[in-house]
Formats: sequence, structure tokens, C-alpha cells
Amino acid sequence: MEKKSVVFQALLIASMLMASRITLTASIHPLLVRRTHSLSISISSPYQLPKSFPCPLWSSSFSFCLHNRRKSVTSSSVHYFSSCSSHSAPTMAAFGDIDQISQSNPLLQDFYFPPFDAVEANHVRPGILALLKKLEGDLEELERTVEPSWSKLVEPLEKIVDRLTVVWGIVSHLKSVKDTADLRIAIEEVQPEKVKFQLRLGQSKPIYNAFKAIRESSKWNTLDDARKRIVESQIKEALLRGVTLEGDKRDNFNKIEQELERLSHKFDENVLDATKKFEKLIVDKHEVDGLPSTALGMAAQTAVSKGHENATAENGPWIITLDAPCYLSVMQHAKNRSLREEIYYAYITRASSGEMDNTSIIDQILKLRQEKAKILNFNNYAEVSMETKMATVEKAEELLEKLRSASWNAAVQDVEDLQDFAKRQGAPEVNDLNHWDISFWSERLRESKFDINEEELRPFFSLPRVMDGLFSLAKTLFDIDIQPADGLAPVWDKDVKFYRVNNSSGSPIAYFYFDPYTRPSEKRGGAWMDEVVSRSCVLAQDGAPARLPIAHMVCNQTPPVGGKPSLMTFREVETVFHEFGHALQHMLTKQGEGLVAGIRGIEWDAVELPSQFMENWCYHRDTLMGIAKHYETGESLPEEVYLKLLAARTFRAGSLSLRQLRFASVDLELHTKYVPGEPELIFAVDQRVCKQTQVIPPLADDKFLCSFSHIFAGGYAAGYYSYKWAEVLSADAFSAFEDAGLNDIEAVKETGHRFRETVLALGGGRAPLEVFVEFRGREPSPEPLLRHSGLLAGLATA
Repeated sequence: MEKKSVVFQALLIASMLMASRITLTASIHPLLVRRTHSLSISISSPYQLPKSFPCPLWSSSFSFCLHNRRKSVTSSSVHYFSSCSSHSAPTMAAFGDIDQISQSNPLLQDFYFPPFDAVEANHVRPGILALLKKLEGDLEELERTVEPSWSKLVEPLEKIVDRLTVVWGIVSHLKSVKDTADLRIAIEEVQPEKVKFQLRLGQSKPIYNAFKAIRESSKWNTLDDARKRIVESQIKEALLRGVTLEGDKRDNFNKIEQELERLSHKFDENVLDATKKFEKLIVDKHEVDGLPSTALGMAAQTAVSKGHENATAENGPWIITLDAPCYLSVMQHAKNRSLREEIYYAYITRASSGEMDNTSIIDQILKLRQEKAKILNFNNYAEVSMETKMATVEKAEELLEKLRSASWNAAVQDVEDLQDFAKRQGAPEVNDLNHWDISFWSERLRESKFDINEEELRPFFSLPRVMDGLFSLAKTLFDIDIQPADGLAPVWDKDVKFYRVNNSSGSPIAYFYFDPYTRPSEKRGGAWMDEVVSRSCVLAQDGAPARLPIAHMVCNQTPPVGGKPSLMTFREVETVFHEFGHALQHMLTKQGEGLVAGIRGIEWDAVELPSQFMENWCYHRDTLMGIAKHYETGESLPEEVYLKLLAARTFRAGSLSLRQLRFASVDLELHTKYVPGEPELIFAVDQRVCKQTQVIPPLADDKFLCSFSHIFAGGYAAGYYSYKWAEVLSADAFSAFEDAGLNDIEAVKETGHRFRETVLALGGGRAPLEVFVEFRGREPSPEPLLRHSGLLAGLATA
């Protein structure tokens, strides 16, 4: 996602089209639905060096060249945790040889950490096709020998799915962080075959019937919760994948799935290309007046990379882009109103014209989703989406309306306050405040009201210290140690960092990559967490009880400039905490069933709970003060500044809440009531929704839908409300720590242990409401969210 506190979450997400998210793909099998869960290959045990050990990760170059710097990995250096049933440990040989090609293709070689540095575009087609051929044979063997038992059904199924999700996950991930024209072409060539196999797997009647037989057997009640959830989920997912369809209906359904996959990829590519295409060269220093030194340095750095060798932060020239850090700086700080207008307009009209126009793609996607719903006997696509979520369409709409009503009056007051302030400052645009003025004057009002300047705070939030503070918090809450492990695994870029997560006894329990910086020419925008491999007992090797989970976190924050470390805005700090919350749920799972380990199997409107929960700690005094140290002097953030940050938490909460509710509401509207091909255009739907969710109406030319990747190229279609749904859960979860006493370290540790053993450990093996109740002792309440947001009064009037 990937996603926030009401104040900063909505602003960041609105400005970057919901930058934070768990990455999803429009796939077929439930384990392939989310790229978050897709990288789970059968990997060699770290007890022995694998035959091929490609090199390091998430913000570093993943080429290890093992023959030059081979590192011994002994049995004492890697351990496993949590109990699993006894399973035979599979090896790569268990999957069979994939022809001679495996010897030269890194996608098919035996490895423990994926060879991100070694995979090239020319490996994709032969590697994926060879893999699919092998998996097709495995599937045929499974269908021939399948029995309604765990060992004859679920375990071999998990191995097949896992192998594809890991290999395809490598390719998909590289497309997101190292995009090239050749890689795109290669993926487009094999994507139809990949989807074809997914459909074949998802519509397998022998597998479907075997799962039904388990549910109907006398042993059903002897299964634990996790296994029951797997069976129920597989049956439901098979129905949603068209397992019962026959003849023309099945053929049409499969064509729709193929086309939806193609269109979603094209949508995402158009957004990336449109964002990369825009560049504004500025040579006059007066035109960039107001931009902070970090933004000027980044713009000059971009100019250097574009051939302006003598560009400097002080004298330019500067190149302004639509990359999020640059865009936000212009909107918040540029005194040049015409520059703000130009950049704002370019941003909200991305991918809406010319060769990169997504308008017709959106209509095609919506039309095909509606057809898919009808084939499956649903009224609309939202009903299909809700089949695998906690909420129903009605419950989601009810929550959105409750929050909208609670936010509206506060948002109206926000606008009036902004107009009054701009008038007092003598702003010539005071009687015509427009969207490109809101962020600029909001920053000035916030600086005036709370005496906080975000740019002046950057030196207190250097990335290395933020990460140290985040890891210290994780140790306090969850009793884990996180250590740098650069060089242990290959990475895809020189800036990627690799970490090992240890339990209290020092044994590794997980690993993760971190890719922090923006790279506009090759990396898509936003922030997300994704899985590399999941925890699994079935895929354990060399006698170990479980395969360890591996995750990666990707952000797009300001890179180091001029020899300084990456100096972060407070919003960027929140984003890192958010994505780390996702990673924690993936890494700290104790679930041994791979199909529901970590984030797998969790209803999508609950999956943002741990991520948004972690954001709350950015306002916790001890946590923030431990992070906020001046990168040069070591000076702590002044106490009065912390108190101002705390007071500013609810600044413009009503407006920012409504902004996010706009996204959620238009998503549901398009997937419930909108009829593709009818006179009302998609942009008219958005304009209509905005009458209820925006105090200042959007521009007539607002085409933000053309870059709304969450619902047209991700997994949030008819599910964007999940951010608010999960925000209710996360705020209430954090209130458990408030109730225990945030200053009582022992109470915090005890509550953190309970959170780890429930929300983080149980994965998708239990229903999320049951998990929440086990942690909190009751069902969730929206009161903490509204309290944290300063909107309780709005709820009362509503």
C-alpha cells in the first residue's frame, strides 16, 4: 500500500496517489493475487552454500559474484523458530530438472536469496516458459494422484504455487524498481502464458473437488483453525476463479482475465512513463524562490544527470519533475504561483492524453470487471471483491459516510481558516484560492500556528538514525534484534540495504531488503512492502522446521544530496514506519501453513492494521526523541518542537480525511453503480463524488483517475476503503498501549508481546476479527481513530 495518521496519511497518499501500499497484481490463484505474497520460491537451505548464489538487495546492487567473495554460511549462523508439523524437506530436485536452460538462467538456478543482480531481460522468456512447462507437468501429476488429504493435496499444491510466485515475483519486482524497455517487452511476451497456467490451476476440478471432500469428511472437525481457513478459502477462491464454469462461459471468463492482466500492466506503465516524461528546466533563480535547499539540490542533481554538468543547488539550472519528493516540495514551498499551477496541473493530468492516455484503458477495465461479475452471478464487481474481505458493500459505505459526516464541518472550517490566514498575509490570490495554493498556504499556516517548518526539521531526521530508532522500537515492543547483513544477499541497486531479524537468543528468524530512495528514470512511485518468500513448514529444508520469511520494503524518499545523508521529512518517517509494519506481519508470523503465513490469507481490509498501527509510534515521545537527533551536532529535537508536532497532528484533519474518503468513495461508486458505455463518463462520476467529499471542488480537467494505480493496476479495486477500515482497527489497537500506559515500559512490553503473538504471529490462520478480539479483548471501536484525528466533535454532530 503501498500508506497514515489522518493528518499526514491523507496528504501523502493524496499527493502521491496513495504512495504507501502492499503491492498487488491482478492474478488468478489466491497466492498469486498479491505480489506482496508472490515471491516464495523453494530456496536452498542457508546451512550450505547453494550452487548459484547471485548477489545483494533493496537499495544496493544484487550482484554477489560468489566466486570472488564467497562467504561461508554455517549451520550455526542460521536458525529457525516456531513449531511445525513434521514434513519431508523438499529440494530443488523435488521439482525436477528444467532442461539444460537452468544451468545458465538465474531464474531457474538453485538459490537461497533471489539473484536480483543477475537477472536480465533475456532471461525472462526462456526462464518463465521452461518453468511453466515444468509446473504444468507437476499439476498434471497432482491431479492424477490427488486425494482429499493434506499430504496429497495441500502440500504439493503449495509447492507448485510457491515456485511460480517466487520466480514471477523476481521479474515483477525488477520491473518495479529497475524498469527497462527490454524487460517490459519480455514480460509482455510471457504474461499470457503465465496467466493461462494460473487459470488452469485455479480452475482445476480435481483439486476443487478434493478440497470439498475434505470439508465434507468426518475429519473436518479435527482440523485446526488454519487448515479450516485454507480449505474454505480455496473453495471460495476456486468459485471466484470460475471453476464451475463450462463451455463458452469459461472461455469468455478466461479471455477476460487475460485481458485484465494486460490492461493493468499497461495502465501502470503509462503512469510511470507519463511521470518520467515531464521535465521543466528552470534557469532563473527567481522562479524557484521558496524551494528549500534539499529540493534545489535534488533538482540540480537531476539536471546534472540530464547533461547539465555544471548545475548546482545555488545557481542551477534545475529540473523539476513529477517525482513525489520534487512535486511535494514545489506544492508546499514554491512562492511562484504560476509554477505551482503548472506542476499541479501536470500531476493531476498524468497519463490522460496522447500515447500514454489511460482513459480508454479504465473504461475497458471497468467493462471487463463488470462482465466478470455477471458471469460469476454477482450484481457488480464490488460484490466479487467483498467475497474475500471483512466488510460488505453496505458496511463499507456505512463506514465511509460516518467518517465523511464527522469530517465535513471540520473541513469547511479548515478552508475558512486558510482563507483568513492568506488574507492577513496580503496574498493576491486570497479571493481565488485554488488547489495549487492549498498546500502552499497550509504550510505557511502550520508554520505560523505551530512554529514548525518541515524543511528545518529535516536535519533531525537522517535516515540512518531513523532506522536505528525504528529497530530499537521493534526490540522494545517485540523482543527482536535487527542487524545489517549487507553482502549476504544479492541486491538490485547499490543503495539497497539488507537486514537480518534475530530472536532474543540471537538466531535469525527473517530477513528483509530496504530500497529507500527515489529513482525517477527506472522506479515506479509510491512506497510498498512485498514478500520475497514466506514462512513455510512444507518448504523447509535440511531438517529445519520452517523456511524463514524474507520481505522487501520500497520507498521513494529524498536521496542523499551533496555529501549529506538522506534527510527526511516527518511524512517520510511515517512512511518508513508504515511499510515496516507490513514487513513485521510478514516476518514475525509463527504460522507454519504457508498458504496462510504472514500476510497471506488475511482479508484485505484488515491487512493495513499493523502498518497504520506503527505510524502511531511516530508521535510517541520516547520513540520520536530517540530518532530526532541533528545529523551533524547530535542535538536532540527541542522538547517544545515535539509538543508542537503533537499539537499539529490534527491540523486540517477534516480536509485530509475527506481527501482520502474521496478516493475510497469513487472507487466503490465505479465498481457498484457506474455502467461503462453510458453517457456519464468516469470523470463525471468523480466530480459527482467530490461534491460530497471536497469543500473545494476539483478542477474540471482533473484526471487523477488516469493515475489511480491502486484500483486500476493494483489489488485495491472496490477495496480502497480498506485504508479507513483498517485505520479503525489500527487506532483501536494502539489505544491498548495508551490504556496500559505509554510511559510504563513493562506494560508497553507486555502489550507489545500480546500484539506480536496475535496480530503479527497468527497470519491468515484465524479470521481477523477473532485475532483482534483476542488481542484487544473486545470488538473494534471507531472512537480512538476519531479521537486521534480530533474529529470526535464531528461524530457527535453527525
